[in-house]
Amino acid sequence: MKYGKWLRDEIERTFPEWKGQFISYKKLKKQLKLINSRWPRFATTRFLEVNNMRLSIGFTRLLNNELNKINMFYFDKEEDYIIRLKELQDRAEELASDEEKLQVQKDILKFHGEMVLLLNYSVLNFTGLIKIVKKHNKRTGTTFQFSSMPRVMQQPFFSTDLLYKLMRECEEMLGRLFHPQDP
Repeated sequence: MKYGKWLRDEIERTFPEWKGQFISYKKLKKQLKLINSRWPRFATTRFLEVNNMRLSIGFTRLLNNELNKINMFYFDKEEDYIIRLKELQDRAEELASDEEKLQVQKDILKFHGEMVLLLNYSVLNFTGLIKIVKKHNKRTGTTFQFSSMPRVMQQPFFSTDLLYKLMRECEEMLGRLFHPQDP
């Protein structure tokens, strides 16, 4: 199965409500197909050279727009998760009954699952990014001058340290709720 179709199916199956937030792999691939394959170093006509350069710039702009979209969504989710974790921590400290404890445990498990989905979101988008850059390199016969590649590694959607920290805090909170320390 082709990656684009697999990605589309995976999004539909796992993330239907996040559908528009993933890398638009299909749009990027269409933009890439407009660039003449393996354009020669010394184009036969100046027009071909200029046209390919313009299309390549269009591809780069689209790719940067996609990165911005992904980063904004990921960053917004992280901010939301920080707030929700604090709310769950507050609820866990003020338990009055076993029913409340059970509900908080369920809410923490559900919340942890959402964070795992966001981690998967990050991986799928990074994989799509790498695949489309490789396609660009293969199509044009050049190395994509992705001057922002080091910057990509530091973007919210790829820097998952905070997400892992939040997940660990959830796991620790669950551990305390399931196995309270004996006095």
